[in-house]
Amino acid sequence: MEKLRYPIGRYVYEGMTTKQMEQWIADMERLPGQLRESLSGLSEEQLDTAYRSGGWTARQVAHHLADAAMNCFSRFKLALTETNPTIKPFDEELWAETADSLNASPDISLAIVEGIYARWVLLLRSMERADYDKQFYHPEQGKQIGLAYFLGFAAWHGKHHVAHINIVKERTNGH
Repeated sequence: MEKLRYPIGRYVYEGMTTKQMEQWIADMERLPGQLRESLSGLSEEQLDTAYRSGGWTARQVAHHLADAAMNCFSRFKLALTETNPTIKPFDEELWAETADSLNASPDISLAIVEGIYARWVLLLRSMERADYDKQFYHPEQGKQIGLAYFLGFAAWHGKHHVAHINIVKERTNGH
């Protein structure tokens, strides 16, 4: 069950070197293409198949990536433009159960991911090293989150969910 839930492993932050930062930004740049490839050729039945028992469908995962991109990009911008802002959490489980997440074509969310990630990568590449020390406060987690940590998490998060969609493809013989 752990391997299905975390197919690339859990996110572990061990600091951010310049090389690691560049790798994470490159991962962010590649994510939209990887998502497009992962979704390519999936039937409606496959899109509505969960990657694990109790997990989201491939369709919900694709829409979650767009939801997360919108929220996470704004968290970066808030941390860069305000002093220690408090972010607004979103209930991922409830967002995944709304009609658009259950029924809309993943292409709609793919367009959102492509646009936001293009902007996000431009922003990331413009940031000074000291900018990654900026933080926001996450009230649900009750802690400060630094942008260096959050960049690593965002890079991991995209690959994590693309792996979920790939599990659906593999399990339904949709290679």
